[in-house]
Amino acid sequence: MFEQKKAQPTKKGKIKNQIQSSGKLFRFAFKTLSSQHFIGVSIFVAITVWTAWLTLSGPSQALSNLIANWEAAVTMIFGSMVAGGTSMGGGAIAFPVFTKVLHVPPNEAKVFSLAIQSVGMSAASLTIVAMKTKVEWRFIRWATLGGIPGIILGSVLLAPILPANVIKFSFTMMVGSFGLVLFALNRKRRRRNLAIPSWGKRERVFSLVAGLWGGIVSGLVGSGMDIVGFSVMLLLFGLCEKVSTPTSVILMAINAVVGFIVHQYFIGDFVKPVTNYWLAAVPVVVVGAPTGAVLCNLMKRKTIGRILVGLIFIELVSSFLLIPLNPKLLCYSIFVFTIFSSIYYWMYKSKIYVTPSFVRSRSVV
Repeated sequence: MFEQKKAQPTKKGKIKNQIQSSGKLFRFAFKTLSSQHFIGVSIFVAITVWTAWLTLSGPSQALSNLIANWEAAVTMIFGSMVAGGTSMGGGAIAFPVFTKVLHVPPNEAKVFSLAIQSVGMSAASLTIVAMKTKVEWRFIRWATLGGIPGIILGSVLLAPILPANVIKFSFTMMVGSFGLVLFALNRKRRRRNLAIPSWGKRERVFSLVAGLWGGIVSGLVGSGMDIVGFSVMLLLFGLCEKVSTPTSVILMAINAVVGFIVHQYFIGDFVKPVTNYWLAAVPVVVVGAPTGAVLCNLMKRKTIGRILVGLIFIELVSSFLLIPLNPKLLCYSIFVFTIFSSIYYWMYKSKIYVTPSFVRSRSVV
């Protein structure tokens, strides 16, 4: 009896803390949504895209296409929010759902992913800039310089010669190995940088290599620049998730636009039924992606990490359940997982940038 009475105030205290935390989150959300500049930008982008969508296709044709391809629209409701609020990108949802569930050919799913992210993540990027969210522009510039040749290399040279299952499992193993390291990272208390501590030749090289790597992955599966950039910023440069995530969103938006241009004007495979999927999802992503960006701004950094680990776990499980495995593919997957795990572990353990206190935050949560 004594123990029960003693435990009672503790439960009340927890409830009180939860109410206070909810109140703080509500006040912060109200303050954010009350920003006329942010709302104006988001509404302007949505209205512009909706107007163009209805004008180019015609109202009746646009609505009938939306109904006919409702699977794409429903997929991107969740996919666009993931794209705007995490480093996984909308393509990380669209590609596996399209290829594993809807049985869309991998090349069509990849082109759709790049095309839809060029709209949704661009809208999210404008929202991020309008909210004056802190991002690492130096990394964006140099990673983009590597990402442009990377996505051309992946789309033009590598994608036509690599088997579809190899491409799908390579992406799964890459994000799976990162998820393992991220899970270990979240279990330890480790302060984060709010900016890259130093910027010189070495940092430019790291950013270029990350951009090239991410661009190649994006050229193969339609997404990847964001997760690669996020992993390098988080593990190597020690950036906080609340800075790395919006930075990766802007980086992927630029990469997606470049990839979309390559497929539309040079490769020429942005054709039906990909255009139909795209037109069905466009009115959804211009709302969902900015919403995801706002939610990311409201969440704590640990929450962002947990959501990301959860998404990676879903990606892993869905791949093993839906993609037929054979001994050769299994051995290849283990090899890829080992390679990427080694890279991520080296970045995690390097601690090259765990120094200057003047750029470190003691209050990032």
